[in-house]
Amino acid sequence: MPLETPNSGPLVSVADPAPSGFAPLRIQLFRDRWIASTISSVGTWMQDTAGTWLMTVLTGSPLLIALMQTAASLPVLLFGLLGGATADIFDRRKLLIFWQAWMLGSVAILAVLTFLGHISPWALLAFTFLLNIGSAMNNPAWQAIVPELVPRELIPDTVSLNAASNNLARAVGPALGGLMVAAFASVHTGAGWVFFLNAASFAGVIWVLYNWKRTPLFKSALPSERIAGSIMTGLRYVRYAPELQASLARAFIFTFFVSAIWALLAVVAKRDLSQGALGYGILNGSLGLGAVIGATQLPRIRRRFTADQIIAASTFYDVVTLLILAYVHYPAIIIPVLILSGFAWTSTMSTLNTSVQLSVPAWVQARALGTYLMTFQGGMAFGSILWGFVAEHLSTPIALAASAVGLAMTYPFIRRFHILQGPLPDHTPHRSSRPALLPTPFPLADSEEAEDPLHAGPVRISIDYRVPIERYAEFTHAIHQLRGVRLRDGAIRWGIYRDAIDPEHLNETFLMESWLDYLRSRERITAADEAIRARVRALHQGDDAPRISYQIYAREITPHEPPESPNGKPPKS
Repeated sequence: MPLETPNSGPLVSVADPAPSGFAPLRIQLFRDRWIASTISSVGTWMQDTAGTWLMTVLTGSPLLIALMQTAASLPVLLFGLLGGATADIFDRRKLLIFWQAWMLGSVAILAVLTFLGHISPWALLAFTFLLNIGSAMNNPAWQAIVPELVPRELIPDTVSLNAASNNLARAVGPALGGLMVAAFASVHTGAGWVFFLNAASFAGVIWVLYNWKRTPLFKSALPSERIAGSIMTGLRYVRYAPELQASLARAFIFTFFVSAIWALLAVVAKRDLSQGALGYGILNGSLGLGAVIGATQLPRIRRRFTADQIIAASTFYDVVTLLILAYVHYPAIIIPVLILSGFAWTSTMSTLNTSVQLSVPAWVQARALGTYLMTFQGGMAFGSILWGFVAEHLSTPIALAASAVGLAMTYPFIRRFHILQGPLPDHTPHRSSRPALLPTPFPLADSEEAEDPLHAGPVRISIDYRVPIERYAEFTHAIHQLRGVRLRDGAIRWGIYRDAIDPEHLNETFLMESWLDYLRSRERITAADEAIRARVRALHQGDDAPRISYQIYAREITPHEPPESPNGKPPKS
């Protein structure tokens, strides 16, 4: 599932209220990538339909059928942040080629086993899980390369075209997958051919990536972060980024309940509507058709309604959709309802994805997107397990109705997390006019830090300000805004202290794990961060700039005793 991501909508530029839409296709590299990814997405959705329908033939258990959605979603929950961390550290082109090849191999083996008839429900779940491990590791890098393919001013149109590609595949792929399965006398044969075609579709993406002569937008002069450290840095950023936390909370709650539609649609098609593989493909494709319509109409909707209003309308419509799926068993009614549900799905997930992309700087973008994908698919995975369990032990209508009630009841609480409110921060990297601090060794003789000063630490940075009493309240407000910047960029502890004797003397102190982490934090400063720092410095009184000192933790060093001579006296020098 290489290109199935929840970024199913256009990233609308605030400065350009009427994006042209198709300008990026004039760039050959993006055009080749777009065509290859569209074909691969069609294969992905064909496999999704064929695999789920094959599971309905292999077993009658609603739980095992719902676990197909879990097998597709759980890898992102487990590996989404790891995928983002690796994409922020290693060459994204090589990573993408590797994971595309991983997915090709996984699907090819599944195709062979299906053709031979040696496939069981658990084997199908296992290979679906392996396929989506590749998808989980692939998707953060896939989304993060967009600024490398097109000029910055075309990014909104580029994301819109990527969304149209995925949603077009969502509309066409399920019907094609269902048609191909139905075209053969044996479901195993039809599903096997679908799996084989999906494996072949990855080859086109690999070819485009192989021929891409990548030029990174920015390459740090500092040593690369280690994977564990990169993950911790990403988690630290999420912890101190309220706007990003709001997007993640809304994404998890929405997908947790709406996942019942995706997880139980095959059960509804087979048991309640008495449909075959083609009928299920049409129902699934109806969601995709609505998503395509949503992707094309969403820019106009965004100019008239706020993000919170769009999510509210989509939420309450999906409550209605879940109730109709539970109690109305007429395809003529369900199909148009699903089309509008696809529209609502795209509107919500596109808005949330846009909020993530606009709320983080470039240096942590892949990790933020990985965290978002992890949260999104976590809601899908856990929701699918719960609603499949309820359907198996009670009934499908009860599971769908329970998810509808849960979605409606949680909305008054989750709506407090506002999305895309107020002016957008400027995350353009700030280029300081001051010379970069050199990683000079610290005077710690006979210690590990002296041999490797970049990794010496922890490091304490202390900044002294003089602030008039009448501006004290203004200063504390500004400095506590700076707290979030320090902690997001790598500080592990922060504090501001007022001198008990001299109340105009204030001291800001923050700790970094190492001198290298401090240098990295200097590279991560954005224009918005610098504006906050400038407000703090402007409140400092005096002709000289605030005094800064840098201190490193003094580790205990065991003194070396001089060796004794055989007669018990120290040897002569």
